[in-house]
Amino acid sequence: MKVFSTSAEIYTHVLRERLEGKRVGLVPTMGALHEGHVSLVRQAKSVCDRAVATIFVNPTQFGPKEDLSKYPRTLNEDLEKLDQAGCDYVFTPAELQMYGEGHSTYVEPPQVASRWEGEIRPGHFRGVCTIVLKLFQMIPADIAYLGRKDYQQLAVIRAMVRDLNIPVCIEACETIREPDGLAMSSRNRYLSHEQRHRALGLIRALRIAERLVERGERDVQAVESAMRQELLAAPVDSIDYAAIVDPVTLEPIAEIESSVVAIIAARLGSTRLIDNATIIARR
Repeated sequence: MKVFSTSAEIYTHVLRERLEGKRVGLVPTMGALHEGHVSLVRQAKSVCDRAVATIFVNPTQFGPKEDLSKYPRTLNEDLEKLDQAGCDYVFTPAELQMYGEGHSTYVEPPQVASRWEGEIRPGHFRGVCTIVLKLFQMIPADIAYLGRKDYQQLAVIRAMVRDLNIPVCIEACETIREPDGLAMSSRNRYLSHEQRHRALGLIRALRIAERLVERGERDVQAVESAMRQELLAAPVDSIDYAAIVDPVTLEPIAEIESSVVAIIAARLGSTRLIDNATIIARR
């Protein structure tokens, strides 16, 4: 595994691989890697000739009330995990490499970014789109592997790639969960033992939504109400949203007719967790 810190180095190596007919898979991350990230690398290796991971804590996607300095930085452990997963190249740029002196160009996110996380974290998706586009420019991969756990982020990046004609395929990979169902997240490490137990309210709420739809419930408000009741019973400390939305636009819907996505964001102490589930309404 080779580690690069400049865009010129990683671009040169990836372009050479492409010119030699190799398929390249890209896994962009902010580090603090867990099995969910590692699974993306394994997926890239199973399909592509070369796998590239990036580790960069992107300052532009943090809001004014979000503490960038507290984001976990575990570079040595991350590199070991990537090496064990068979990653070929890792890009670990410094902030000045990604945002040089006088940097003032940013990407306006697509419409799908406007609700939910976009409302609660103003400017977040502007930062996400900007850094992801920059990474796609620096690392001309064939396929980018993203997890479904950050469902809205996945939808935002898909829309950006479509709208800006970026020549990369977006591959969505399933959420990796702990044995008890909690979605793996870098934020889970901040949960106390008691909070970790209460956090299972998220997966229980999603499973309740799935069961209700499977049994024929088509009223969105009824399903959302059941999700919120389960979250409050956990209990979580607060609910940012618990909603049933269109799987493409993420807009609210009036009635469940086919495929929908249940999305949740809730807080336990100072830790904010998100999760989601795709639900198919059988006729």
